[in-house]
Amino acid sequence: MKYVDKYVIADDMNFIKGGWINRNFLLLDGKPFLFHLQIIGASQNMWIRSIEVAPDQHKLLKTIEVNYRKAPFFNEVFPLIEEIIQYKTINLARFVGNSLFKIAEYLKFDTQFEYEGDNPQSEYLLKAQERLISNCKLFGATRYINAIGGKSLYSKEEFMKAGIELYFLKTRSIEYKQYNHPFVPNLSIVDVLMFNSIEQINELMLQYDLV
Repeated sequence: MKYVDKYVIADDMNFIKGGWINRNFLLLDGKPFLFHLQIIGASQNMWIRSIEVAPDQHKLLKTIEVNYRKAPFFNEVFPLIEEIIQYKTINLARFVGNSLFKIAEYLKFDTQFEYEGDNPQSEYLLKAQERLISNCKLFGATRYINAIGGKSLYSKEEFMKAGIELYFLKTRSIEYKQYNHPFVPNLSIVDVLMFNSIEQINELMLQYDLV
């Protein structure tokens, strides 16, 4: 998100049940704890933007408050998390999108955001790689950066045929102080925010390679 000019939110993709769209890990008693954003009508046959967020997320907010109230940046970060979780929308895609906007704003990113489903020319009937290439052309991209997990799915050669450079972002090993426990990796951005200053987080985000 930090290192692209435009971040496109794929809200007209199918919801992945058991994926990471509405869940992640927090730190609880020195161990990873899986939390869920409560949603209504989740189905892998529905687009993300067709799924509703449950109106009451008090339990999630309380879990974050109780477990991070002694974190060094709790006073700065908890109001942000509270604002995100209490965002007034029933649309899951807009809820997630708003969380990205707010965190990017807090970290002083200048990234532009766009919802794929808002563009009437989006080729949502295409599949996988063809759809990505089509949308890159639609949004005027000459370079596309994907998470490292897409390396086995997408071909640099096929993207290059369309005049688009394809890169995969691989995060290096990242570690920071979490209370006095041994470090627990791969938690939600909530954990990163609670234990690091804005400057420290931006330094951590330099720990990656494009392959």
